[in-house]
Amino acid sequence: MNISDPNYSLNLPIDIYKRFCFVTLACVAMATPFQAHSQTENGDPNQGQLKAVTCAACHGADGNSMIGEWPSLAGQHDRYLRQQIATFRDGQRENLLMASFVAGLSDADIADLAAYFSSQNLQGKTTAPEYLDIGQNIYLNGDPLRNLPACTACHGPDGKGNAYAAYPSLAGQHAQYTQNQLITYSNGTRTTLGNIEIMRDIASLLTEEEIEAVSHFVQGLR
Repeated sequence: MNISDPNYSLNLPIDIYKRFCFVTLACVAMATPFQAHSQTENGDPNQGQLKAVTCAACHGADGNSMIGEWPSLAGQHDRYLRQQIATFRDGQRENLLMASFVAGLSDADIADLAAYFSSQNLQGKTTAPEYLDIGQNIYLNGDPLRNLPACTACHGPDGKGNAYAAYPSLAGQHAQYTQNQLITYSNGTRTTLGNIEIMRDIASLLTEEEIEAVSHFVQGLR
């Protein structure tokens, strides 16, 4: 597969394709205003570092988690971090542990934390060989016979996501965490805002083996 080929198609099913196009166009329209907003209201990474002390036990002092079930935050998009921390605080994304840590955060606190973690360098990881073939195929090609789009449609061939669309970077994320999230999307227990329907539609088409393989594949992306 050559994604630079002008004849290349993502083969998105029509309902997912429509939602994907709508979000993409909306993000293009929002790009300039958001840029202007961020220039005046960016969080302070230095303040964020001080406030991140309580985050270190799970996510690492520099955002590189040492435990697979807790995500690494280093290098994640600022906008996505803001969005997700706020959903934990506001009860839109349920997690008792996270809720207890973020309940008292102001919007400024969240902006500072996001600025700090997004400015850190993510430590590279690897993909075990036994997951490579299936994981790579699902991530890059999907499965047109099942109307399963490639993960590259939203997260890019390098796994770096889309900052303006708040599509997270997946590259280098712990396989265990990614696998857990795909399972919650698949069974409908993750109910956050944003592009939840797209992720549910896609994850529900994946087998357990494919979820495991693609999670390990993105862990090795850099």
